[in-house]
Amino acid sequence: MFKRLYPALVITRREVRDQLRDWRIIFPVLGLTVFFPFLMNFTAQQMLGFVNRYGATIIGERLVPFLLMIVGFFPISVSLVIALETFVGEKERGSIEPLLNTPLEDWQLYLGKLLAATIPPLLSSFLGMSVYLAGLVIGGVPLPPLQVLFQIFSLTVVQAVMMVAGAVVVSSQATSVRSANLLSSFIIIPVALLIQGESVVMFWGDYTTLWWAVGGLLVLTVLLVRVGTAHFQREELLGREIDVLNVKWMWRVFRREFTGGAAHFGMWLTRSLPRALRDMRVGIWVAAGLAVAGVAIGLSIVPRFFLTLNVADMDQMGGRLQDLLDLWSLAGAAPVMAIFWQNMRVLLLASVVGAFTLGILGVLPLMASTAAVGYLYGLLVSNGFPPLTFVMLILPHAVLEIPAAVLATAAVIHAGARLATPDSSKTVGEVGLAAFANWCKIMVGVVIPLLIIAAGIESWLTPRLALLFFR
Repeated sequence: MFKRLYPALVITRREVRDQLRDWRIIFPVLGLTVFFPFLMNFTAQQMLGFVNRYGATIIGERLVPFLLMIVGFFPISVSLVIALETFVGEKERGSIEPLLNTPLEDWQLYLGKLLAATIPPLLSSFLGMSVYLAGLVIGGVPLPPLQVLFQIFSLTVVQAVMMVAGAVVVSSQATSVRSANLLSSFIIIPVALLIQGESVVMFWGDYTTLWWAVGGLLVLTVLLVRVGTAHFQREELLGREIDVLNVKWMWRVFRREFTGGAAHFGMWLTRSLPRALRDMRVGIWVAAGLAVAGVAIGLSIVPRFFLTLNVADMDQMGGRLQDLLDLWSLAGAAPVMAIFWQNMRVLLLASVVGAFTLGILGVLPLMASTAAVGYLYGLLVSNGFPPLTFVMLILPHAVLEIPAAVLATAAVIHAGARLATPDSSKTVGEVGLAAFANWCKIMVGVVIPLLIIAAGIESWLTPRLALLFFR
């Protein structure tokens, strides 16, 4: 294995040596990397003095590791330009042809470039974090616990590799440095939003949750590397000069995948749609397993977030349900559409988030929904209510909503898997369009009808069944 990996390491050594020789790269990165930690040290000392003056010491204690995470992220975002120019930059300069003519395999060439683009951001990040910690020691500011430091360093390493892996994918598929720099916003902005979420977790004080972030980012990093190696072809890199927005070609690809060769709606409904469901059966099993895991998580947190339900309030449920039914007539479509749109928004959010993370974060809305179901069931049973209460309130429409959410999540997982699967006959754009068409097929053919029926049951049938129980 090492013999096959050695050529990639040779490419890495050559690239890193060339980068360290270029003062136009070293001086800006080194200057910003050293200056920024001093700024964060000054900020930390000023903020600690301010919050201690008003007795809010806990905020100061959690501000120090947060600033350490920012110090680690800043050099990575600055050094990302190195990764963005990995392939397309050399192509514009005309220095990529000799490298592509070497007897290296595509994956060896790609991996060597990836490692070379990863080393400078990591070194600059570690340098900045070291300067920041040294400044804290000199200034007499207490350092965070060793476990927290290890978590932040782990998070920084995984985020750096993930961002570089995404940037190298962009560089290998872009046609110019300008387009690569513009596309980099799809890397920096999501990671910046992720850091905001991580900061909320840190200020909340639940540092254990950061390990879930590390695990999710590690999986995403592996998938990004897989996507890059799966779709990197040196012949295509040399032959592609400029990408043109060809709407007709995009429509043909989308239509071919969406129809599946069906000549009419009946054939699409009986052949194309079932074939698409069979193709994503692995994703369906994965999504179903995650849904069950969500229910288990909801049941497990009942003792931690236990609420005492007042039986007298439950006795008044019948009157409240009757008032609700007086507002929602049996023929009214407004509540049905409101419930449908609420569920649809959640699935659309899962799809958008999953598109940026190759399906990883797209599973969170499903798990959150099933966790809420498990928590509600456990809470009712723990308060002494019979399971029939849960059946009347949730189960009639949940038997359709949960399968719809499972299928929508499975489509997102399947799309991410298709992007990470090698296919020499298709470009990344064509695979992405095909995955999007398959997602639309599942949504239009199965998920949306199930959600509409479930919304009708939740609006018209569930309150009436519950009213029979609470009378």
